[in-house]
Amino acid sequence: MNLVATPAHLSTVSSTFEQDFSQRLHWSMEQDAAIEERVAAILADVQQRGDAAVLEYTARFDGLNAPDLAALELTQAELQAAFDSLPDVQKNALTEAAARVRSYHEAQKQATGQSWSYRDADGTLLGQKVTPLDRVGIYVPGGKAAYPSSVLMNAIPAQVAGVAEIIMVVPTPKGEKNPLVLAAAYIAGVTRGFTIGGAQAVAALAYGTATVPKVDKITGPGNAYVASAKKRVFGHVGIDMIAGPSEILVLADGTTPAEWVAMDLFSQAEHDELAQSILLCPDADYIAAVQRAIDRLLPEMPRAAIIAKSLSDRGALIHTRSMEEACAISNRIAPEHLEVSSRDPHRWEPLLKHAGAIFLGAYTSESLGDYCAGPNHVLPTSGTARFSSPLGVYDFQKRSSLIEVSEAGAQVLGKIAAELAYGEGLQAHAQAAEMRLTTPGKPR
Repeated sequence: MNLVATPAHLSTVSSTFEQDFSQRLHWSMEQDAAIEERVAAILADVQQRGDAAVLEYTARFDGLNAPDLAALELTQAELQAAFDSLPDVQKNALTEAAARVRSYHEAQKQATGQSWSYRDADGTLLGQKVTPLDRVGIYVPGGKAAYPSSVLMNAIPAQVAGVAEIIMVVPTPKGEKNPLVLAAAYIAGVTRGFTIGGAQAVAALAYGTATVPKVDKITGPGNAYVASAKKRVFGHVGIDMIAGPSEILVLADGTTPAEWVAMDLFSQAEHDELAQSILLCPDADYIAAVQRAIDRLLPEMPRAAIIAKSLSDRGALIHTRSMEEACAISNRIAPEHLEVSSRDPHRWEPLLKHAGAIFLGAYTSESLGDYCAGPNHVLPTSGTARFSSPLGVYDFQKRSSLIEVSEAGAQVLGKIAAELAYGEGLQAHAQAAEMRLTTPGKPR
């Protein structure tokens, strides 16, 4: 079979660019209604029947039969045994990646995750108390591929935040356990793990069963059923985000070898057919060189069929008037991964406002961020980087305001609060403040 990848070739000078650009960004959600209906039924069933429902769905969807849910729990001894069984080169890679991820999130905690307070001129204490969540659930995809990196990226920031219990769920179709995933769970400090997946695993974490403990928050990516389930259980538990298809946007000034950029586009396209890979560049000859590199390299790729469909259906090579215009379009897209493939990336970085992660310079491939650079690879997709952030330590903490008003402070704040409360027609609020005044006001 002769596979061809034909990303859309667009130009910002074209009169139809806006229409063509919008069509390329759009992705179909036609199956949502059917998925939502199935997921709703699964969630309701697990909420009602607990372990029994989870076992039935695990047998039906994963081909994994077990006498009870306890038989699907991963023991700490099993996790350690998986780590011990790895070749030294894999042990070292896993350990070093975990160390870098941990170091980054420790720094993040120091910068954003500490309690603080101060006293104002009247002696009133104001501040914020930061505390970790008690128990979180992390969803690790399984099936078509294994993702030990997802274990590290979800469990390590939770551990750094101080979460006491980290419950991992990972589907193991037909009972096939990936030793790298189990080893990553051992390295990352997972407390308990269960070989269950899909909407039924999300339901078990959200509602709790006789065997699976109820968690406070669920994080981690999954398929459309997992995304729908997370959306539906929000409110019973917290969630990190609703993840859409993977995305990469490359801003290129034409100085990076075309083969490097082509492979970076492949790195997201190979995830699945709905993934999106886009190149923005002001150099038409360079865009043509990237297309030639795509044509040359595609046949060598084991996942060539997926890459070809992804690039043909959702990929785009866009010729811009300038790098400045490319940066402006990038902000409109707000991509999950943004590569600034330039000899002078720091010239363009100040112009970039919206992206899940920004990779600066030709040597900074997105794949390094996926595995071992340090920052989290769980990132906002589908334009949500306009208002949301990567998974981090802050996702596993909550914040409580601290207020301790002094007697002197009550004399000032009480009058302000009373005036505003009377204005809102809330007399009890007003009088509660006025009772603490040295000279109480007359109730209105």
